[in-house]
Amino acid sequence: MTRHRMHRREGQLSIAGKFSFLMVSILCILILIPMVFTFLYSFFPKGEIETYLKGRGNYDQTHWMEILYSPAQFSLRQYYKIFIEEPTYLKLFCNSAMYTGAILLGQALVIPLTSYCLSRFTFKGRDALFFLILILMILPFQVTMAPSVMMLRWMGIMDTVWAVILPMCFSPFYIFLLRQFMVGIPNELLEAGMVDGVGPIRGFLHVILPVCRPIIGAAAALSFADTWNMVEQPLVYLANKQALQPLSVMFNQISTERADVAFAGSALYILPALFVYFFFQEDIVAGIQLSELK
Repeated sequence: MTRHRMHRREGQLSIAGKFSFLMVSILCILILIPMVFTFLYSFFPKGEIETYLKGRGNYDQTHWMEILYSPAQFSLRQYYKIFIEEPTYLKLFCNSAMYTGAILLGQALVIPLTSYCLSRFTFKGRDALFFLILILMILPFQVTMAPSVMMLRWMGIMDTVWAVILPMCFSPFYIFLLRQFMVGIPNELLEAGMVDGVGPIRGFLHVILPVCRPIIGAAAALSFADTWNMVEQPLVYLANKQALQPLSVMFNQISTERADVAFAGSALYILPALFVYFFFQEDIVAGIQLSELK
């Protein structure tokens, strides 16, 4: 009787697992559909895609809206326009790459060391500092926008690239994420290193960082997505310097009349995020699993 119940439970788990896999697969397909059509429509000629988009509000509500699965004529004109005829989009793309690279470099220098100090050292005001980091983490950008603008103007870097880069280097969420992970690292690892004469700096470089590699990789991938897609910070901090804004801001200003450029630019804009995800895929999964264990 007991064995029968055990087999039955295993069968229920198996059915639940299959159902979960089915639901996740459906969800992934729904998420990927816009991305697939973005790449597909980036090869449509300008006239065809404009005619299709202008008819979106005129279709019969009793029938399914017609979907174009292939262009009548394959075109690369919009990519030529982005790279050659109108280099403004390419310049904004380079701005996005510059901001993302600089912010990730700044975070690599600031966040792991800050998390290490908050998790491994005892000093006066440590808990108060960590509490302030938690408060900043839960506050939205709209709340901190006014004091940030005042501080940037006082520093004299408003309407410069540093106005976007410097505030993003001190990300409270990733400090919290790495700090919580480092707290769970056994003290025996560092104590064993100290017996061999390893100091705090060498312990950080040779013990803590290798152990934290999965969570750092996951944080880097998530931070790349946040930085690559940022819109509010450039709009506020670079309001008078449109030439310094990233490509993510320009997408909000493209109309239906330039749909060919919009789809081609979106396709190019998605590629770096896909490459980063595939490169850090194992670290993201491992980081999430380790965070759950902690």
